[in-house]
Amino acid sequence: MPMETELSRIGISLPKNLLDRFDEIITIRGYSSRSEGIRDAIRNYITYYRWMSDVKGERQGVITMIYDHDQRGLLPMLTDIQHDFMGIIQASLHSHVSHNRCLEVILVHGDGTQLKDLAERLMSQKGVESVKLTTIPIDE
Repeated sequence: MPMETELSRIGISLPKNLLDRFDEIITIRGYSSRSEGIRDAIRNYITYYRWMSDVKGERQGVITMIYDHDQRGLLPMLTDIQHDFMGIIQASLHSHVSHNRCLEVILVHGDGTQLKDLAERLMSQKGVESVKLTTIPIDE
């Protein structure tokens, strides 16, 4: 990444529990400020996005997703999205982590573009905390 010299100020709104968890992490990792931690998190997000952009061709993979099953309307939406992609979903495993948090693991196989589309659709839903797509190319 090019050297960052010019700074811009932004304002963001975060739920208190998310900010508290972030503050714990930046303290443990020894960041000098929240801003430094946020810059690092944004760099990692950009790197992950670029990596996902390179997912092409036939792939086998797994999507891991953590979500709040109490989020109004989320479960039917996740089901609808998965039905839209049933041609690439091979299996899924659902686990109740706590009273309101669930972990879902989805085994996928197909074109990398479709795998990314599925992951991004899931990721964009309110109540979904985390989505991670991990894939490998299919060698013929």
